Amino acid sequence: MAARYVLKIVTDFASAHTLRDYPGACARMHGHNWKVETEVLATGLDELGMGIDFRHVKQATREIAQRLDHRYLNELEPFDRINPTAENIAAYFYQELSARLNDDRIRVHAVTLWETERACVRYSEDES
Repeated sequence: MAARYVLKIVTDFASAHTLRDYPGACARMHGHNWKVETEVLATGLDELGMGIDFRHVKQATREIAQRLDHRYLNELEPFDRINPTAENIAAYFYQELSARLNDDRIRVHAVTLWETERACVRYSEDES
């Protein structure tokens, strides 16, 4: 059986959003202190014995979070067109991180976005 290593880092950011057409209070502007968990799958190790340096995963995740930090998400691409739901934000992180980190040995495995301490969404894609 082939080796598989799942590495995870956690970072956070704060931002506001409005859920368009939502039938409730979230249709008004409100904010969250979001927590982002990035999971990266390594199918092998490098010459140092690492799947990927945690530093690289942290840096990529923080750079994306920094674009959203202390911003009104509805004014930013792609959330000026799609609703900035937790699901869409998690998918956004996944796609952006995949473009930066994926190679022949490393794949973004999942992104979990915590909206509150008690509510989160985990986004991943089929490995096929």
